[in-house]
Amino acid sequence: MTAQHALRAEPAPPSHAQPALRDYVAKAVRRYLHDLGDCDTHELYDIVLREIEAPLLNEVMRHCDGNQSRAAATLGINRATLRKKLREHGLA
Repeated sequence: MTAQHALRAEPAPPSHAQPALRDYVAKAVRRYLHDLGDCDTHELYDIVLREIEAPLLNEVMRHCDGNQSRAAATLGINRATLRKKLREHGLA
């Protein structure tokens, strides 16, 4: 192959770096606390986990085309635990 016919590698398009998941969580918590103003909140940890768990499970199940074994492996939890959590959130 001559130099004229050689394939050239084109530079990859610049990627638009997405903020890390933790940045989204921090922003949401910051906004929640700001919206509370001077009101006290209790059990914020439990509130955040409840709010995050259902959409997390839903999106992972969608990503895994409804395959609970794959979803459980993706989440790093036991399949029985996944089934229990899906029922708890009305996703099963």
